Amino acid sequence: MTTTAPSDLRPDPPESSGDRSLAEFGYRQELHRSLGRYASFAAGFSFISVLTTVFQFFAFGYAFGGPVFFWAWPAVLIGQMLVAACFAELAARYPISGAIYQWSSRLSNLTFGWFAGWIMVIGQIVVVAAAALALQVVMPAIWSGFQLIGDDPAPTSASGAANAAVLGVLLLVLTTFVNVIDNRVMSLINRIGVTAEIIGAVLIIVLLFTHSERTPGIIFHTGTAAESGLVGALLVGSFTAAYVMIGFDSAGEMSEETRNPRRTAPRTILTALGAAGLLGGLIILGGLLAAPSLTDGRLGVEGLSYVLTSSLGDGVGRALLVDVVVAIAVATLAIQTSACRMLFSMARDGQMPFSGRLAKVNPRTGMPSAPALVVGVLAAALLLLNFASPEAFLAIGTTCIVMLYLAYAMVTGPLLWRRVRGEFTVEGTDETGRPLFSLGRWGVPVNALALLYGLFMTVNLAWPRAEVYDPAGGHWYFQWFTVLFLGVTVGIGFLWRAVRARR
Repeated sequence: MTTTAPSDLRPDPPESSGDRSLAEFGYRQELHRSLGRYASFAAGFSFISVLTTVFQFFAFGYAFGGPVFFWAWPAVLIGQMLVAACFAELAARYPISGAIYQWSSRLSNLTFGWFAGWIMVIGQIVVVAAAALALQVVMPAIWSGFQLIGDDPAPTSASGAANAAVLGVLLLVLTTFVNVIDNRVMSLINRIGVTAEIIGAVLIIVLLFTHSERTPGIIFHTGTAAESGLVGALLVGSFTAAYVMIGFDSAGEMSEETRNPRRTAPRTILTALGAAGLLGGLIILGGLLAAPSLTDGRLGVEGLSYVLTSSLGDGVGRALLVDVVVAIAVATLAIQTSACRMLFSMARDGQMPFSGRLAKVNPRTGMPSAPALVVGVLAAALLLLNFASPEAFLAIGTTCIVMLYLAYAMVTGPLLWRRVRGEFTVEGTDETGRPLFSLGRWGVPVNALALLYGLFMTVNLAWPRAEVYDPAGGHWYFQWFTVLFLGVTVGIGFLWRAVRARR
């Protein structure tokens, strides 16, 4: 690992507690430490982005599970809160960019941690592409002129998938530019966007509940959509919740840019996930209650955009959809920023190809520019798969979830091993002199459940269900896309490590 002599440390005066904390790990302060508590919360919340992800995957969950798919939401929320609690402990003890990579490396060894970081950063790049594709779910519903290719806006149609790729690439150009300008500009846009998203989410919830067409008892029915029984409906329906509730670790990812990170990051990790879980669950419930019809087939194709414009009227519905567009743009920006910090952290340790370039930080802007360009270009390249087949929309979305879930397990696993052996330190104080966030005696059971949950969901999400990944048939590579993509990612990682070892 690359270290820096104390005499070479040049933190911005006056030296903050965060800067001193970073020096303890052998790094100097290069990223600008300017983020407060709300900005840290915004980093995690905007990655999750309930409006982006719920609107993007609601139709999928309903199509396969019917109304009962709602129950997958609280189940996934509980599981992810267990993971987030473990991450909160680690964020307090290791407030460093490249959170998953740094945490896994320090809990196990550099090789295992490198693969955790490698899988995570590739997964983040896929998430960037998946988030950008979400524009197709809402923009044509606002104005038909946004359908630049063909006349069918459904993301699962050929023209809808192609149009999603075009809109996504345009968004990536914008987010890449912002990720190069200045971290204060990026943070300002993020905070404004998150505030607008929270306000919009609350308005949507209130309006949906005041326009209810049925009672909450509907969530106990599978409906005509669930053909594989209750268990099958919940397993596939959990894709929606699983896709939404990832990325809460971004608050830890931004630790080197956060003031008082040992105290701030653990709390914002938990509050970001908790707030997103509550708002997202209420939006899903409100959508089921306010939908004009549960049987006409439109809810399983057009999703919540159909509910808003049909139940609330075109004017109000489209105005709220504009807020969803803002949320999608900010989410894409935040996810790209998180991936950039992971690349930067691994490159700073000399653990990536072209490390010298990727680890370079612009002293004026405090931003690593090269990682932003790499993430933007690779995510845009993934979007081109949509031109090959509409099934790519779902393949990209589920692949990114599996990658992140697996990377999370590569942290909770070593952490549990350390706990059982009595090697995980719970002592220490944060920047205010208070004890570090700790699960105390609940550490082992919470950690064990978090690991079991993560492994179960990884298998569930990656399972090559033909009816999910290749409903039209004839595209075996989409049915096995997630498994193949993960295999190629790990294979390239082993190849790079072997070449690097020879050199």
